[in-house]
Amino acid sequence: MNTSIESPTLLVSSLQATIAELLERLAERDAKIASFQLIIEGLQKDNRDLRDRLNKNSRNSSKPPSSDGLSKPPAPVSLRKKSGKPSGGQDGHAGSTLVQTPHPHHVIRHSLHACPDCGGSLENQECLRVSARQVFDIPLPEIIVTEHQIEYKHCRGCKKTVRSAFPATVEAPVQYGPNIRSWSVYYQNQHFIPEDRLQHLFLDLYGLSISTATLASYNEKAYQRLQPFQEQTLACVQEAPLKHLDETGYRINGRTAWLHTASTTTATHYHVSFQRKSLLPDLTGTVVHDSWRPYFTLESVKHGLCNQHHMRELIALMTQSDPEPWAQFMLQFLRGALQCRHYYGKQTIPRATLTRLLARYHKSIALGMAWHEALKPLPQKRASQPKRRKGHNLLLRFQSCSEEVLRFLYDPDVPFTNNLAEQDLRMMKCKQKVSGGFRSFQGAEFFARIRGFISTARKQKWNILDSLSAIFLPGCILPTPS
Repeated sequence: MNTSIESPTLLVSSLQATIAELLERLAERDAKIASFQLIIEGLQKDNRDLRDRLNKNSRNSSKPPSSDGLSKPPAPVSLRKKSGKPSGGQDGHAGSTLVQTPHPHHVIRHSLHACPDCGGSLENQECLRVSARQVFDIPLPEIIVTEHQIEYKHCRGCKKTVRSAFPATVEAPVQYGPNIRSWSVYYQNQHFIPEDRLQHLFLDLYGLSISTATLASYNEKAYQRLQPFQEQTLACVQEAPLKHLDETGYRINGRTAWLHTASTTTATHYHVSFQRKSLLPDLTGTVVHDSWRPYFTLESVKHGLCNQHHMRELIALMTQSDPEPWAQFMLQFLRGALQCRHYYGKQTIPRATLTRLLARYHKSIALGMAWHEALKPLPQKRASQPKRRKGHNLLLRFQSCSEEVLRFLYDPDVPFTNNLAEQDLRMMKCKQKVSGGFRSFQGAEFFARIRGFISTARKQKWNILDSLSAIFLPGCILPTPS
């Protein structure tokens, strides 16, 4: 009897244990599936991020064109519409070409002594007319040596031997003149020719064997002479009603440093720092920049944001693995707003037109916000710093900085882009590609000051070589940038 009673009990207990074990296995399996699901979602996100990173190029991000490599990205959608006209000069365009000069340096007459057809003599025949062709060329370089002599005489009055004086520019028994010095500075800082290659250049072109130490000393002397000019340029930029700001990183002796530029249409100021947030003080007026957050800490200035950066970010959102549809509407708005600005030029845009443009702007933002609110929120690590998608962050910038984004519509003097500062920084990237970086902080400062002088001289339409040559003339006062 006991056996018959205990058997069902044991069977139930065995089944319960089996069920419990199966439930435990199911729970473990569900936990593993959940963990695998998280891993898959993380891998999918990483895959999207890597694909988006691979799809970045100079046309949809801030990457330089040199990073595109041999496989160039697709042609960008131009801001201008096709005119339908063929490329090249159009009908009615005056054009320009090389024109003969009425005062050539040399004239070579090719006389006609015999008839090229029958061989008859033409020695005594009068010339009916002359046809001329001119060849423009550069003369072979020739080093000119000027010897300065001073006289010694005996003065009967003071019973002393006295002498005349050498010019202030003649400082040694043998030296190079201001032209060679200015060309050295020009080659190094305008065309980024390293000292050893510059040494070969002077030897090949001019037959001069100049040591690299001598070439380096010319940069140092130019740097010292240009200190007052740099201070004047800084004051000019600080007081300008409109200036452009930007910065780029490079290496100094293996350490990351930053070159900052403050540019106007007539002056360029560079300064070097190991701190990226080393901004210029005492700025006034309106500053145009790429919306880097520290720029907003500048006091007593208005801000204008670079919309070329915004357009590249919008194109990136449109071409990423998970495109954001609102970006197309905002991109179309910016293009239309730019065309409107071009249409009115320096005139004020009518209020009714501005109202319509603002309505389109805020409608694009509303579309983007609604699209992001419908998405699944990203996992948050910190409540104080909520994590958002790149497109969401861009929308918040458009929303909170609408006045700065659209400054070009309200003020005709504020440009649509920050191209002026970017162009002034572009040569630093060329220098970086040639040399890789600077060996010392002092060398970077030399380059920044001299390069700022060359850039300012070019904007002022001064003769670059004459301006550099003037640096090496004692007592020469450089003009003040306007």
